[in-house]
Amino acid sequence: MAVFTDVTPAQAGALTERLGAGTLQRLQGIGAGIENSNFFVTTTQGDWVLTLFERLTAAQLPYYLQLMQHLAQRGLPVPAPRADADGQILHQLAGKPAALVNRLPGHHQLAPGLHHCAQLGSLLARMHLAVADFPLQQPNLRGRDWWPLIAPQVRPHLPPAQQQLLDDELAFQQQVAASPAFAALPQGAVHADLFCDNVLFDGLPGHEKLTGAFDFYFAGTDSFGYDLAVCLNDWCLNADDASLDEARAQALVQAYEVHRPLSAGEHRLLPALLRAAALRFWLSRLGDWHLPRPAALLQPKDPGHFERVLRARIAQPWHAVR
Repeated sequence: MAVFTDVTPAQAGALTERLGAGTLQRLQGIGAGIENSNFFVTTTQGDWVLTLFERLTAAQLPYYLQLMQHLAQRGLPVPAPRADADGQILHQLAGKPAALVNRLPGHHQLAPGLHHCAQLGSLLARMHLAVADFPLQQPNLRGRDWWPLIAPQVRPHLPPAQQQLLDDELAFQQQVAASPAFAALPQGAVHADLFCDNVLFDGLPGHEKLTGAFDFYFAGTDSFGYDLAVCLNDWCLNADDASLDEARAQALVQAYEVHRPLSAGEHRLLPALLRAAALRFWLSRLGDWHLPRPAALLQPKDPGHFERVLRARIAQPWHAVR
C-alpha cells in the first residue's frame, strides 16, 4: 500500500455517498506497501479502506474483488467489496479503477507465536477449500511466467554472486515446473501474499484471535502448496539466520492439515516451493528497489531479506513432519 494518486475528501465523499456507505468524516493515506494507492476512510456508517489500482487493469480486477466477495460470503474474515445500487463492486475515482471495502478490526502480529501460526494455518486451509466452487480463473501475475520477464531487468544491477544465484534458481525452478509431480499439485485461487502484515488479530496479549486477512491483489490461480510456502517463509522465520523455526512451521502445517491434508506430492515438493516463494519475493523487491515508481509515502523493502531466505532454503531444505 502506498499513495501514487491523490484523492480529495470531496472525491472520496462523493463515492461513499453513492455507495450508501455514509458521509465522509476522515480520509487518511496509507504509507505501507508498494502497489496501489490506499486510504483509510471513516464515515458516519463505519470504517473502510479505499484502494485505487495503479497497475491492475479494469479487466483483471473482477477476479480479485469477486474472490474477496466469494470468501466473505462463505463466512471467512476477509474484506467485502461495497457494491453500488446496480450491484457493481468495481468503481472509478480520480481516473483510476477503485474499490471500497470494510475495514477489519484488529492489529498485526509481526512477531507471531505458535498460536498465531496455528490460526493462520487453519484460515489458509479453509480459504483453499472455499475456492473449490469459485468460477473465475486468472494466472498468478507474479508467478512463474513473470520471473523470467523481470529477471533480465534487475540482473544488471546485481553483483556476480547474486547474478549466479538468480540464474541457478531460475534454472532449478524451470526444472521443477517441468516435472509430472509439479503438474499434479492441487491448484486453485490463492492469496499468494499472506504475510504477517496482511493478517489481523484482536484480543488480550497471548490470547489473540485472528480477525481478518486482506490485500488479495496478488491473488491468482496457483498451487495451494505454493501459497502455504509463502506463509511459512514469513510467519515462521528465524530472523538471525533466515531459517525456518521448526515449532512454528509445524504448528502452521498441522493446523492447515486439520482441514485440508496435504497430498504426498505437496509434501515432497514443499522444499522446492519454499525456494520458489523466496525467489518470487526477492525478484519483486529487486524490481521495487532498482526500478522504482514515483509515489508519495512509498517505502520499498530490502531485497536482501529474501536473498537470505532463498539461500537458507537451498542450504536447509525443510519438510513438514507427517
